[in-house]
Amino acid sequence: MARIAGIDLPKNKRGEIGLTYIYGIGRSTAQRILTEAGIDFDKKVSQWNDDEQTAIRNIINAEIKVEGALRSETQMNIKRLLDIACYRGLRHRKGLPVRGQRTKTNSRTRKGKRKTVAGKKKAPKK
Repeated sequence: MARIAGIDLPKNKRGEIGLTYIYGIGRSTAQRILTEAGIDFDKKVSQWNDDEQTAIRNIINAEIKVEGALRSETQMNIKRLLDIACYRGLRHRKGLPVRGQRTKTNSRTRKGKRKTVAGKKKAPKK
């Protein structure tokens, strides 16, 4: 089993898909890494030999910010927005969408489960 950046890569997947299990590496980055290492995209993770694994590990360590370092940088960026109280920071603080999405409908991921508010009672006629 290949262990890169503290993540156990699935051994039955193709190389370019297996690398995407690492936080911060998507398809295009995975393809670039494999090209630099000289490994075929279609080669399964279980078929990588030690030299290929070492080459991939060295490329990732040298060039790409992944896992813990990337997560902490993202959190620091959000904290900076909260501290300077800019519009995006206020949206983060309120738990609303940050990038201009509509909120009348949708945005349930950010807002959470619906909290029903009772309708206003009509005043009785005299």
